[in-house]
Amino acid sequence: MTTMTLETPASVRRLEELVDRLLAALLGDGAATAETSAPGLARRVHEARRLRQSGDLDGALAALADIDPGQADDPALRWLYAEWLDISRRRFAGERTLLYSPATGRAAILTERDDGSLHVVSVLGMRWPVGKLVSRRSLRGLKPLHKGGASWS
Repeated sequence: MTTMTLETPASVRRLEELVDRLLAALLGDGAATAETSAPGLARRVHEARRLRQSGDLDGALAALADIDPGQADDPALRWLYAEWLDISRRRFAGERTLLYSPATGRAAILTERDDGSLHVVSVLGMRWPVGKLVSRRSLRGLKPLHKGGASWS
């Protein structure tokens, strides 16, 4: 006898709500906002991972872009950064991109324009909007986004 299970959008939504309630119960509400609390941050990372798995890399990056890392603890920030970096590397594969990360939980992906300025294409925990132009001179510690890639001058 073979059992067949059907996953409907309603059943997936109920499961996500159950996971959210479980995380909230385990981690508590606290005084932090929903965006920076552990359950809120975990919810957003899981949403980004779901979008990544469905092939919506831009949606996944957008889900993480406006998270304020101010109240999150260090392990949560490292998890958030690792997920964001993985999605960014997938999204910008094959493109000449740079990674700028001034602090834990804060980073930006930049592409170089013909005039030498840098164009922000993705952000995490920073106030820079996507599309902002920045000078290379003002940024310390730029490195290639893709592992093993060489930086260009």
